[in-house]
Amino acid sequence: MRERGLWHAATSVLLLSGDEQHVYVHRRTDTKDVYPGLHDCTAGGVVVAGEDPFDAARRELAEELGVRTEPEFLFREVFEHDTVRYHGFVFEARWDGPVVHQPEEVAEGWWMPVSELRERLDDPLWPFVPDGRQFTRRWLRERAARA
Repeated sequence: MRERGLWHAATSVLLLSGDEQHVYVHRRTDTKDVYPGLHDCTAGGVVVAGEDPFDAARRELAEELGVRTEPEFLFREVFEHDTVRYHGFVFEARWDGPVVHQPEEVAEGWWMPVSELRERLDDPLWPFVPDGRQFTRRWLRERAARA
């Protein structure tokens, strides 16, 4: 799909602490097929044919971070970079429990203050996935507009 540049649907779930002051950031494994070794602040993946994006968001959150909670839909946005082209369904979820990484996908992770994440996203040298950067910047803008 990515090799051939085919359009598809995917989910991205931002994981927030219960007080909404921290976002869970992780570094992808070096064996990932797309954006290996880069940082990300979303759990997500391809929506399987016939799957509801809410179900895909729940599945990916549980698979990648071991978190079982109900995500909240935020927005849908197109992402297109080289051969990665998809309709992104972006969610957020709140969690104060343990995070358990899927070893095939997540090398390490930690809670980062939202203010620090904002600063790092503005640093073009920080090795961060491009779709996560795009979606998180929009999330930050909309979050600031609500405050």
